[in-house]
Amino acid sequence: MYAMISDESFEREVDFKPGQNVGELHYWRKHPNLHGWMKALYFAKGGEQPDFNCTPVTLTEADLARLEADIKAGNLPPTEGFFFGASDGSESEDDLAFIAKAREAIADGDTVYYYAWW
Repeated sequence: MYAMISDESFEREVDFKPGQNVGELHYWRKHPNLHGWMKALYFAKGGEQPDFNCTPVTLTEADLARLEADIKAGNLPPTEGFFFGASDGSESEDDLAFIAKAREAIADGDTVYYYAWW
């Protein structure tokens, strides 16, 4: 599970092909509830891949505000799946650190997106 950063703007918020100028902003391992939240966002933005694997979804400032509120309220959706492991609530501090980094990147004019390969 990755948050990536790019200096590109994409025509779509989902299912786009990033170019060569990308970098890793954040990494999670086995945090299925965050993945479930991102999957719901992906479909809300028009994503079409049923298993939400190896496809990006952009994260805007508004998305980050909703994610932050859901993390603080303990509202990430319980998510299970093959290879997913389990979220136990200890991830919140790291998730909030990611949001701070993502906001800074967006303020600098970069695009932030989530991408998972499982």
